[in-house]
Amino acid sequence: MKKTSVSIMYDDEKLNAIRLYMSQRDLDFKEELEKSVDSLYAKYVPANVREFIDMKGSQVKTPKSKKPKPQEENTEVVT
Repeated sequence: MKKTSVSIMYDDEKLNAIRLYMSQRDLDFKEELEKSVDSLYAKYVPANVREFIDMKGSQVKTPKSKKPKPQEENTEVVT
């Protein structure tokens, strides 16, 4: 599935404090933020829509190879 980035404005001191105390617990800020976004997704996106997106994402796209058709040989007998 294609990934996109999200950018928000947040107080610098608060963000530094979050990172400091998370690092003391061996937690990764990015991973925890992704978990939070996943939680929002599960909370607000209806189950049938999530299932559809999962189904769409799990389909293996197999590109059709465009093989040139073999040219028929001219078997006509000229006399």
